[in-house]
Amino acid sequence: MKNIIGREREIELLKQYINSSKSEFIAVYGRRRVGKTYLIDQLLRKDFAFSLTGIIDGKKDAQMAALKDAFDFYGVNPQKQPHNWMDAFTELRKFLQPKVDGDQKCIMFIDELPCLDYKGSSLIEALGYFWNNWASKYPNFKLIVCGSATSWMIKNIIDSKGGLHNRITHEMHLHPFCLGETRQYLISQNVIWDDLSYLQAYMVLGGIPYYLGLLDGKYSLAQNIDNLFFSQEGEMRREFSRLFKTLFSSSEPYIEIIKILAKNSGGMTRDEIAKKLGKKDNGHLSDRLEDLKNCDFIRFYNVKVNKISAKNGIYQLTDFYTAFYLRFVNKNSVDGHYWGAHLMSGELKAWAGLTFEKVAMVHIDQIKRKLHIDYMSCEYYSCRLSDAQIDLVIERADSVINICEIKYSVDKYLISKSEYDKVLHRVDAFTRETKSDKFSIQPIFITTKGLADGMYSKSIRFDVTLDDLFEVVK
Repeated sequence: MKNIIGREREIELLKQYINSSKSEFIAVYGRRRVGKTYLIDQLLRKDFAFSLTGIIDGKKDAQMAALKDAFDFYGVNPQKQPHNWMDAFTELRKFLQPKVDGDQKCIMFIDELPCLDYKGSSLIEALGYFWNNWASKYPNFKLIVCGSATSWMIKNIIDSKGGLHNRITHEMHLHPFCLGETRQYLISQNVIWDDLSYLQAYMVLGGIPYYLGLLDGKYSLAQNIDNLFFSQEGEMRREFSRLFKTLFSSSEPYIEIIKILAKNSGGMTRDEIAKKLGKKDNGHLSDRLEDLKNCDFIRFYNVKVNKISAKNGIYQLTDFYTAFYLRFVNKNSVDGHYWGAHLMSGELKAWAGLTFEKVAMVHIDQIKRKLHIDYMSCEYYSCRLSDAQIDLVIERADSVINICEIKYSVDKYLISKSEYDKVLHRVDAFTRETKSDKFSIQPIFITTKGLADGMYSKSIRFDVTLDDLFEVVK
């Protein structure tokens, strides 16, 4: 087994499930390129009794051809090649019976399961019959199914209302790497840069292992970005449409939502999204927002005015690759050296500031660790004041509220008098408008390089730096 970066908890759980004393039906899901197949292959491939991978965008003939290839590879010799899934699982049962009758574990892995569900396939019914009437009766049988089409996996497998209802014994949502794991992965790929470059790579590609694996350590980050995104043959130029087509059978409504959120970095309520779409706030919108959240494209968090309100919660685009593509690549198709030529531009500086705010907001555990409150119950929310918005507020069980000021800088950040006055104004406005006078309101700064010495920095009790965000919290 190759060295796997991160995924310690997932590895521990998979080993626990495989070594359990009962039959297991494990569903692993997560967005395209996040490393689901790699994790399972590296950990368990040598123990597979049978494995099958669906073909993305494949019709019935292509999926049946993949089945035949898997049968040939593992030595399944049916008298007649199956032409439907009920017959296929019948042949698999015959093939696997001697293995489950023995003492060894019998692991069956179906990758890209949603792809196998072509129109009229009856895949779910056949899989349900296979599990309920045979596989579930053998304690040494372990079935792992995997898929990038997260909404399909949740609807048809995890939350199935049919024959697979409550049959999943474990579900595992594989998330992108955190910032620290991203650095570990790039170092393992011999990409040796400074920490600001690792941060910027994360801000462009997110913690998606496949994307990060495209970076070439022989070049600077700026050169890599131009090669991947702005050259005519750049691999990441073509990824956007593929990404959504893989995840959703009808991708356009999802892309429409993503594009709206990309133009509103601070996030939007469901009502605001519906208004922009020109459609009613109905169940379809709710389902699509939930699908995007389950695929790690967006996050949902509460907003506080006088009290925390889930109804007015904010949906924010948090997929870094998608946000970068829509802001820069989609409208800059000619200049193959766009990124290198605009490194010092105001547009790139503005992007870095807004994107670093999102980096901080997806690393709450690291922030809590630095504040020594990782053991404490906390609420996280945004706050819309009458004349300002605070993107991150941490309300703690010890009656302290931290108002977070998030600043990107290539050097230590110097708090000016005008900046300090703004902080004091936000504290006063927050206390007054949210009626939080019973709390101790403490502003904190989250920066890349820390705070520069100055008369106002001494008034800030805590600051969180990039070093703190790089910590891997297990």
